[in-house]
Amino acid sequence: MADFKNLFPWLRKTHPALVKNKALFADFNQGRPLHEYTFVVCDTELTGLNKRKDEIISIGAVRIVNLQVELSQTFHQYIRPVNIDPNQATLVHRITPEELKAAPSMEEVLPEFVEFCGNALLVGHFVGIDMHFLGKAARKCLGGMISNPSVDTMRLARGYEEAQCVDFYGGCDQSQSYNLDVLSEEFNLPRFKPHDALEDALQTAYLFLFLIKKFKHGGIHTLKDLYLAGRIRGLMS
Repeated sequence: MADFKNLFPWLRKTHPALVKNKALFADFNQGRPLHEYTFVVCDTELTGLNKRKDEIISIGAVRIVNLQVELSQTFHQYIRPVNIDPNQATLVHRITPEELKAAPSMEEVLPEFVEFCGNALLVGHFVGIDMHFLGKAARKCLGGMISNPSVDTMRLARGYEEAQCVDFYGGCDQSQSYNLDVLSEEFNLPRFKPHDALEDALQTAYLFLFLIKKFKHGGIHTLKDLYLAGRIRGLMS
């Protein structure tokens, strides 16, 4: 029966971590001030971007409470891939094959990550990619989907840059890069090592707080404001 559950994930009983996770968002309220929400800023390192074949090999995350980065509350774990040669990860992520072979499986790591997230909103840079692979892993390993809503700092940054254009005559620069490293340099943020899940999560956290501060000056104070603001439509998923 175990083989059938791997082939057909919907036959798998929902993991207790996901049952608890879903209950946390049963009465989710978007109308509270932003500082009242907890955020978990996360990043995944992947074997590649093929949505069907590639896998997560590392998850990094840091918690934001009261719109402050809590450096004492982080999550970082390598994950042993199932089908992909771990040598593929070494060139980009500097994760050695030995580290991946010794790492725990996704079945072991994902419940811990879901527990770490708790009732927080997930934040990521181009977060749709992270959510796709996390969702695929959750369906396969835990028998369901992660319920935490997500916010994309790339969309936030685009909305901020477009709003800035309103203050000037003429059109926006369409060549603007929304790469995390480029934006962090542009906004003079603390810098972290790229291509490391925890370091990228920290980099994204500081970008997120910078943008939230800018939006608050523009009159956006609640999560619903953030979601409904026309200039950044589609921010949250």
